[in-house]
Amino acid sequence: MDSDLRRAAVVTLGELGRSRDWRDRADAGHSLAGFAEMQEALGPLLELLLDPGDNFVTRRTTEGLLRRKDRVGLTMVASALAVANSSQSDWIDTAIVDVFSISSDDLDEALRLCEEMSRDTDDCVALGARQLHDILAGIDPVPRPA
Repeated sequence: MDSDLRRAAVVTLGELGRSRDWRDRADAGHSLAGFAEMQEALGPLLELLLDPGDNFVTRRTTEGLLRRKDRVGLTMVASALAVANSSQSDWIDTAIVDVFSISSDDLDEALRLCEEMSRDTDDCVALGARQLHDILAGIDPVPRPA
């Protein structure tokens, strides 16, 4: 893994995320999600999760982070959910349902991680994790095991 190239990609995507065009910001957020474990990506990702100019940016960034199906992505979404306005929350909720209504295994793992995160020492993460857990608990995934 070439860490210099990964940093360069994050910098470039961060610049794209500051574009005036909502399509550029949505693409940047979705792509930056793949680098969410990097400290340099956290600030730009949070800004795109809570994009004040277009809710599609919020949705695409949220989807990208959730499709990671890991604690890093869930933590970012939980942190945003804890401070999002009602419109942003609606679009985050939509992305959550879209991503986790497919597989009961993925949903169960996300619920487990949210339970752990709800005890996080960061109050924002803990609050968001509880909110995220409530949304996830209301999802009935299409393919349930027999």
